[in-house]
Amino acid sequence: MRWENLFDDLESQLEHELDAEEIDLRAEEERLRLARLTLRDRMMAVAASDQPEISMRLVDGASVRVRPVTFGKDWFAADLVAPAPYRTGTDQVVVPLTAVAYATLPADEVPVSTAEPPGRRSRLVDRLGLAFVLRDFCRRRSALSVVTTVDAVHGTIDRVGRDHVDLAVHEPGSSRRAANVSELRIVPLTTIVLIRVR
Repeated sequence: MRWENLFDDLESQLEHELDAEEIDLRAEEERLRLARLTLRDRMMAVAASDQPEISMRLVDGASVRVRPVTFGKDWFAADLVAPAPYRTGTDQVVVPLTAVAYATLPADEVPVSTAEPPGRRSRLVDRLGLAFVLRDFCRRRSALSVVTTVDAVHGTIDRVGRDHVDLAVHEPGSSRRAANVSELRIVPLTTIVLIRVR
């Protein structure tokens, strides 16, 4: 009889230790998962939630509220939804992720931003960098407002290099003709904060 009690006690201790080890293992796996999260991952999780708007401060000091629509490798496209220095109606913007100084979330949205994402298929746009998007604007001859870390100008992108764009600066509403161009700027991609598309 005492042997049965001894073995029951040993079995109980072993079960307790295995359960504690399993809990520790799950906690460590969660810490590792959280350590791998990127700003892009968290913003994508919020964008897919019931409250997809994100408030953020950009590196030039401007505060904006956006509703992200598409995420690329190092940028996102969004609808600008809150009054800001850049808002002039129903604007769409492209923002490099490096231009986000910080994002603010209500406390109840933080768990949403760190939740394990459901299985999502990889799409081609997930691998496209900012330069690719700018080349498309260049090809379409789109007139844009380009906000940099020092100022904002309106113009048309003439060409896109590996780390810069050539921007023909002209007045909003005018076309990119030599007579309308006030200057040509070579703008490093690292200084671009926001691109407004109308």
